[in-house]
Amino acid sequence: MSWSATVRYDMEPAPEGLAFVQDLMNTVPAGKPRTRDLLADAGEAQAWLTRALSQWSRCTGTAAAGFELGPDGHEDLRAFRDALRRAVEHGSDDALPPLHTAAIALQLGGNGRIRPEPRGTGWRRVAALALIEVFLAQRSGTWQRLKICRNEKCGTAFFDRSRNNSGVWHDVKVCGNAANLRAYRARQRARGESQSQSQP
Repeated sequence: MSWSATVRYDMEPAPEGLAFVQDLMNTVPAGKPRTRDLLADAGEAQAWLTRALSQWSRCTGTAAAGFELGPDGHEDLRAFRDALRRAVEHGSDDALPPLHTAAIALQLGGNGRIRPEPRGTGWRRVAALALIEVFLAQRSGTWQRLKICRNEKCGTAFFDRSRNNSGVWHDVKVCGNAANLRAYRARQRARGESQSQSQP
């Protein structure tokens, strides 16, 4: 399964529809070397959305229709993406104000199951779909595993598959080792400065 944004960082996508949210978050310019912003202009944003929705449809078995960003929708979608990333970075801080509201309809199926459906047009419809997937992931317990790499020079969104949900790097070998090396060098410098100050 080739999620267009997440695959740039050689990561396995999050499970089910949460992969769409992860892919939206990974449209940012991130990683090393820096990749381009896939929502930088209207054409590229629509191309990303078309690919991501195609994968979302295959993943969830749901048809995706009525998703056209329009000429300026990429700018609003980019702002929504950034708000979503902030929400992930802040985790469970309930004191923060709401970031976004979306129109969503609840449909009762013939099998008695309730299914949420996105409403609105343009970027608002995309945001509604993303928030539905976040809600479903929160109910299934997978949302807290979607994280932003702690390496500030990276910033990719990754799904933490560690047993105890303790991962902080999208790739321990790439970002974890670099961060640990920087921390080690900082400690060495501080130790050296401390020793030189204590000497007469």
